[in-house]
Amino acid sequence: MKTSLVVVVLAIAACGAGGQTTPQGQAGAAGQQAGAAPSATASSAPVIKDPAEYNAYMGAAQQTDPNAKVSGFEAFLVQYPNSVMKQDVLEALMGLYEQTNNQAKMMDAANRVIQANPNNVRALLVLAYSNKAANNFPEARKNAEAGLQALPNMTKPDGVSDADFAKQKAQLGQLLDGIAGFAALQTKDNAAAEKDLRASVEANPNNLQDVYPLALAYLTATPPDNVNGLFYIARAANLAAGTPNAAQVEAYGKGVYTKYHGTDQGWSDLMATTKTASTPPAGFTVAQYVPPTPAQQAHDLVKDKTPDDIKKMSFADWELVLSAGEQADADKVWNVIKGLPLQMEGWVIKATSTEVDIAASQDDNDAKRADITLNMTGPIPDRLMPKEGATFDFEGTPSSYVPSPFVMTMDKGKLLKAAAPATRKKPPVHRHPTH
Repeated sequence: MKTSLVVVVLAIAACGAGGQTTPQGQAGAAGQQAGAAPSATASSAPVIKDPAEYNAYMGAAQQTDPNAKVSGFEAFLVQYPNSVMKQDVLEALMGLYEQTNNQAKMMDAANRVIQANPNNVRALLVLAYSNKAANNFPEARKNAEAGLQALPNMTKPDGVSDADFAKQKAQLGQLLDGIAGFAALQTKDNAAAEKDLRASVEANPNNLQDVYPLALAYLTATPPDNVNGLFYIARAANLAAGTPNAAQVEAYGKGVYTKYHGTDQGWSDLMATTKTASTPPAGFTVAQYVPPTPAQQAHDLVKDKTPDDIKKMSFADWELVLSAGEQADADKVWNVIKGLPLQMEGWVIKATSTEVDIAASQDDNDAKRADITLNMTGPIPDRLMPKEGATFDFEGTPSSYVPSPFVMTMDKGKLLKAAAPATRKKPPVHRHPTH
C-alpha cells in the first residue's frame, strides 16, 4: 500500500459524488445577499450560520493551488477554531499535506482530527499507515484496530449512494486489516496477524504486500500452519512474478515446501494451482513427510538381506539394528554375527593389558564412548599397548551385547599387526542412521 492509495481512498470516502462537500450557509453563491435565509435543501451537510465564516471557508476551498489551499484552510481554523467545518477542513488538510509531500504535517492534521473525533476512520487510517512506514508497529496496530472498531459506525457522507458507501467502507476495512495484520506479525502476534491479513487478502486477493506477510504469519507461528502457509507462499511467488524479488520468494517457498513434504515433488503443481486460486480450495492439503523411526530404519536395513549380506553390513548398521530394532530384526543380525570372528578397526577409548574399550562407529568416537569391550586372549605387551584416541586394528568374536546404551562384548581378542584384508569392516567411515 502506498500513501497515494491511502489518500485516494480518503478522498473518495470524504467526498460526495460531485466532489468536496460544500457547507450550507447564509452567504451562498456569488450575488447572494448577506443575511439571506438559507435555501431549503435535503442535504445533511454542515450549516455555517455566519456569512463571514462561510466566505472564509469558500475562499480557501476554491483555491486551485494546493499550497494556497493549505494556507487558506489553516488560516480558517485559526480564525474559526470551533467551526462546524473543522473536521472536514482537517480531513482535507491530511490529503493536501500528502499531496505537497509534507508527511509530518499530514500526521499532525490526522492527530488534530482525532482530537476532534477519536472515531474518525480516515484519520486513524492515515496514522496507522504513517506509523507503519516509520516502523512504529505497536502504534500502527493500535491505530488500525481503532479504525476497524469505528468502521461499522461510520457516517455516510452527504451525496454518496449506499452502494458507493459500502464500497468505500470495504476499501477502508481492507487497508486497516492489512496494516493491523502486518503490525501484529512484526510484534510476533501470529494469531492476530493471520486473522487480519487473511481478511485483507480475501478482500483484495492480488495484493502481494499482504499475501506474502500472511504466508509468513502461518509459517512462523508456533506451531506453524504449514498447509495454509505453503498455499499463500506459492500464491505470493506467483504474484511476485516479474518483480526483482520473484526468484527469492519462490526459492524460499520451495525450500519450505521441500522441508515439510520431504521432496519438491508437487511444488510445480502447487504453483499452478495458486496462479489462479486466491484462497485454498476445499480439501486442500500438503502431505507432511514423517521420517522413519529408528525401528523402521533398522527393519529396512535387514528385511531383504541374506546372512552373507548381513556379514557385509557396517558396525554402525549392526548397532542400529541391535539397539533399536524389533526383536525379530535384532535376532536376524545377532544370529549371523554371534560367534563369528571379525576383523575390524576402531578408536581406543581405554586399554588395559587384558581388555580394550573401543569406539567402532564415528558417532561413538565423537562422543568418546565405547561400543565394544574386547577381552584379549592374553596380556598385551607394554610395547604394543594401544594408546587412547589412536586407531586400533583388532580381531574379536561377538559373545553378547547390551541394547541400551549399546555395548557389544567380544572375546578372543587379538591385535592385528598388519593391515587387515581388504574385505574386513572399516566402520569408522560410517555414521549411525538417524535415530
